[in-house]
Amino acid sequence: MTAQQETARPGSTQSGTPSAAPADLAHRASRGTLVTAGGLWGRALLQTASTVVLARLLDPTDFGLLAMITAIVGVADLFRDFGMTAALIQSRTMTARLWSSALWLSAVLGTVLSIAVAALAPLIALLYDEPQLVLLTIVISPTLLINGLAMPMQAKLQRELRFTTLAHIDVGSMLAGVLLSIAAALLGWGVWSLVLLAGAGQLYRLVALWICARPRFGPPRISRDVLPLVTTGGSVFGVQLLNYGARNLDNVIIGFQLGPQQLGFYSRAYALFLLPLQQLNGPLGRVALPVLSTLRDDPARFRNYIRGAVLVIGYLTLPSYAVAAAVSAPLIALLLGPGWEPAALVFSLLAVAGVVQAVGSVQGWLYLTLERAHRQLVYYAITRPLIIGGFFLGVWWGGIAGVALIYSLLTLLLAVPGFWFAIRGTFVRGSDILGPLVRPVLVALPAFGCAFLAAHWIDAPAAVELLVGCLAGLVPIAAATAVPAYRRDIRRIAGFVAQVRRRPASAASPVDGDPV
Repeated sequence: MTAQQETARPGSTQSGTPSAAPADLAHRASRGTLVTAGGLWGRALLQTASTVVLARLLDPTDFGLLAMITAIVGVADLFRDFGMTAALIQSRTMTARLWSSALWLSAVLGTVLSIAVAALAPLIALLYDEPQLVLLTIVISPTLLINGLAMPMQAKLQRELRFTTLAHIDVGSMLAGVLLSIAAALLGWGVWSLVLLAGAGQLYRLVALWICARPRFGPPRISRDVLPLVTTGGSVFGVQLLNYGARNLDNVIIGFQLGPQQLGFYSRAYALFLLPLQQLNGPLGRVALPVLSTLRDDPARFRNYIRGAVLVIGYLTLPSYAVAAAVSAPLIALLLGPGWEPAALVFSLLAVAGVVQAVGSVQGWLYLTLERAHRQLVYYAITRPLIIGGFFLGVWWGGIAGVALIYSLLTLLLAVPGFWFAIRGTFVRGSDILGPLVRPVLVALPAFGCAFLAAHWIDAPAAVELLVGCLAGLVPIAAATAVPAYRRDIRRIAGFVAQVRRRPASAASPVDGDPV
């Protein structure tokens, strides 16, 4: 062990890889998942509250203007990260020299790209023919530097399984942004209140991560030790860039073809569709990457973790999206208020993509933790251009609803070949993915039918229609509990929760967030 290696936090090895004993790993993983979920659910509640309030204080055009910028600035943010967050998390070793180099490299990339985006502001405004985007882009560009400083520190906390700390930061950053943005909207700041929502939260996040991670930059030097991270990160970056295009070029195309108002309708529907996805994939993914990296040399436990994760994802997303799609009209009316009706159909059509993306996140775990990022890049290079091409077809054929429909259909059609390619040549089997999804699919279909019929059967205020529709959708779900197979699934999920509450006697150190 060299003197350059980091001093380990209790519960971690000096290489930064979690050192939990086998008997304790399941407890720490499940505890981390729930802690992270709690933080992200708290963040989601704040985000939903801000959406409800800001949709009534601002015009759809304001949301569309911000979406125009973020769709392009997000590409620069991918270049800034260059896949190094994932590379840092799954790296087998982490020396002090490597850590310092990662900090400096990320800071340099953030600085350069912030300047580049600010310089391109006139071109971005010209692309959309919206002159006010010049100043908006210049003000938003420093967030690339903020993210560049924050990224390595967040990766460090994830490697150390400090999920409670990250959950607190998630909620605190969202709370800061929401409070300031609502106050600004009440003062009549318009689109600038949305800029404040993002900027204030990111600045809070940077300060909190700095306090918790205590970064030591060392001399301004980027050593060759960082090259393996850049190599792995390059493949991850390629995947992220292609995936970003498949999820964000729709905003650019809609904004260019249909203008900021239609983009405002689409972006709000997309943001609401993403909420349950983020609250599930966020906690599961944040925990799964370090845990599966630990289990990659233990095929049986690795496969068992994958089956359990898919089971949880299936039961939480399939019925939820099915019912939400069925009651989209009263849901949008209640959340966004009058004047947002076009967003309801878009939300319903995107629901199919939501389920596929939730389950599809497991693909990313497999590629990264089994060290097959280059293979993932090959698959995305083939499939993501197809989805991007679908955006052009959709906007030509049916406007924002056409984009949503084509996107969902293509995402669904590519799901099976995507998993086949991900597990081919590994010890993971197709039954590990498809098996846990069968029963959630069977219960989601009647849940959608009951919710849709009930919500459209009555003519009442939006809140009443939403309540009746949701209760009707719960009927098939409740009836499924009479089937022994569904009860076994419930016991398995309940066993996961019980494991969270049970502290193994073999634990060597307290989990982050446990009383000490």
